[in-house]
Amino acid sequence: MDTRTNQLGYNSAMQKRTAVWITIVVIVLVIGMVGYAIVSGFRAITAPVSELRHDIGTQIARIVNPTPTIIPDPVTIVREVRSLARLETIHYSLEKIIVAETGQGPFGFLFGDRLLLVAHGNVIAGVDMDKIDLDSIWIDELGRVYIVLPEAEIFVAALDNDKSYIYDREKGFFTRGDVNLETAARQAAEEEILRAALDDNILEQASINAENYLYSFLHALGFSDVIFTDEANHPSTAPSPTPTAQSTAAP
Repeated sequence: MDTRTNQLGYNSAMQKRTAVWITIVVIVLVIGMVGYAIVSGFRAITAPVSELRHDIGTQIARIVNPTPTIIPDPVTIVREVRSLARLETIHYSLEKIIVAETGQGPFGFLFGDRLLLVAHGNVIAGVDMDKIDLDSIWIDELGRVYIVLPEAEIFVAALDNDKSYIYDREKGFFTRGDVNLETAARQAAEEEILRAALDDNILEQASINAENYLYSFLHALGFSDVIFTDEANHPSTAPSPTPTAQSTAAP
């Protein structure tokens, strides 16, 4: 009897404990669902405010750091069209550091303007094949080809704006800067880049490269002997042979 009573009491205790755990789980689930609903509602309420704050911040950033608007004119005027026969034989890529300044001196910290430009430029040289005419090429009786090449020239000497940039700029307290200073620095950079290429004998190397290219081209066409010469050695400038008097014996 006692054993049965104890068993009944144990089962009743287990049922109560199970009921308590089920109740706790249900309460936790209800609290979670209510909390999720509250958070979702709070987000829904505060979302417009956050978006408005973000929009205001974006507008302020646009005012402080405006993005330039580029509006090209739809009208295009073609000034000139020319056919070219340029043989580009060498390409230089150079970098120069340019310092441009104005208003320097004892009061430079008040009225001065100084910038440092890192300039990247390209110089292209070669031979203008359009200057070669029929008198510039001839073949002698032995099948040798003579060519008078035009002098090498500079085709392009310009800055690479995508790679050139202002590294540093210092303005005085009472100046807003010279609006033409950067333009002057870029013009000086182009001149310096061209001068550096010329000092490095770019024209001489362009002429040598042109001769090598044309030699290989004519050799591939079957001309085994190609000679590059100048106007002084042209057949039309060679002196005519002096006629010699022939004497005949009296019969």
